Amino acid sequence: MSALAGEAVGEAYRRDALLFAQQQTWRAVHAIGERVAPGVRESELRRIASEVLASLGAERRWHPDIIRIGANTCLTWKQKATEDATLGDDDICFVDLGAVWQGHEGDAGASFVVGNDATKRACAEACLSLWQAVAQVWREHRPSGRELYAFAQREATAMGWALNHDIKGHRVGDFPHAIHRAPALGALGHAPSDALWILEIQIRHPTLPFGAFHEDLLAD
Repeated sequence: MSALAGEAVGEAYRRDALLFAQQQTWRAVHAIGERVAPGVRESELRRIASEVLASLGAERRWHPDIIRIGANTCLTWKQKATEDATLGDDDICFVDLGAVWQGHEGDAGASFVVGNDATKRACAEACLSLWQAVAQVWREHRPSGRELYAFAQREATAMGWALNHDIKGHRVGDFPHAIHRAPALGALGHAPSDALWILEIQIRHPTLPFGAFHEDLLAD
């Protein structure tokens, strides 16, 4: 395994186990997404998340289940929402899960839109497209983490959205990756290695109170 700064892993680390954990986390995200409907509250979706993760055999969480609805989609994972928001008829939300399978950490997040608000739908689509563009740059050119997020900034601006600078990606690995004290992906001065880093993209409308989020593992 790479000896680059921030990329240490434990003796238990296996790439296939990490990919399995990521796959299971995505299964959970999509299962929750199927339950997204007008009238559902953030607290209710968190309850559903707990049920889904348990049904899929998650061993534990390595970060809390994060659900954001409406204006709360502008908040970062560490900001506390002031209300238990309810999804409207034409609304947006996102789901962010971090759970452990086979002793390895999965982390996945996606945005979901209900109703006919074209701008909210465009926001969710732009967030996914931006994630894909940044990931493709990583696959083709292997820039540093700092360069990846500089590219994300330029692309978000060109697309007409505001990039949330407080969200800059992070490590995953065999649980707990936190003992290795890795920096944020966006602070990394070298190219992030395969199957160790989560690329997070969070954007918001430049003037209206909503945004979107997408994250996934950088893997070849």
